[in-house]
Amino acid sequence: MNIELCLFKGGVRRALTMSFDDGKEFDVPLAQMFDKYGIKGTFHINSGNLNKETYLTDEQVRMIGKNHEISVHGKTHPFLDKIPLPFALQEVMEDKAALEKLTDYPVRGMSYPYGTYNEEVIQLLRGAGMEYSRTINNTRSFYPPEDFMKWHPTCHQSVDLTELWTKFMKFNKHQRLFYIWGHSYEFDRDQSWEHMEEFCKMASGHEDIWFATNIEIKDYITAMRGLVFSADRKKIYNPSSQEVWLKADGETICIRPGECRQL
Repeated sequence: MNIELCLFKGGVRRALTMSFDDGKEFDVPLAQMFDKYGIKGTFHINSGNLNKETYLTDEQVRMIGKNHEISVHGKTHPFLDKIPLPFALQEVMEDKAALEKLTDYPVRGMSYPYGTYNEEVIQLLRGAGMEYSRTINNTRSFYPPEDFMKWHPTCHQSVDLTELWTKFMKFNKHQRLFYIWGHSYEFDRDQSWEHMEEFCKMASGHEDIWFATNIEIKDYITAMRGLVFSADRKKIYNPSSQEVWLKADGETICIRPGECRQL
């Protein structure tokens, strides 16, 4: 039997996720734009700047967090690989604790301030409960990461998104993830709000695309990679708490949480 782990939630092959850093006030209209077009975003926030001029307020974070993911970006946006490890841990844990007071869930992901990290920092972050962290290394490709602590995005918000989207939509085999990152204040600085809205309009309404936050992507792929198969490929066990879709001899199959499916 031919088994393919090639599908996202709902049995689709494509997914779109976005993330934006720093927690500036422009995150509010950006989140509203996402809501308008049914797109999900992750907002990485420096809690040390909350309620300051040009930054989000506590109430705005709560509002954004209702439909989108709130995530760590370091309390004061330091170079995590350039400060003592105990201070790096403090930056992440204090940011996590402050943001969790404004959300209804444990904060489990982040993006690296300035995009910098090293293996010591990654080990530290895993111990602090971080399950993914986004870099700023643009791949211009559409592959889910092998290591979620080195999650390289597809592209920055400023590139020709239409060109990449056309390439993305041509793929009809395997699993493809389009990941855009950036800063909401750049839309105002560069007068490029229309650029993003045109992309959101183009991307929205596709039933064959899963629109998800960073943590939703991470959780699903982790569950997919955690499926257990019998030696003869005829039994599949899903030990996770969510449904996972796959192809078995070309047929789309959903394995429910805790289910052991006989094929």
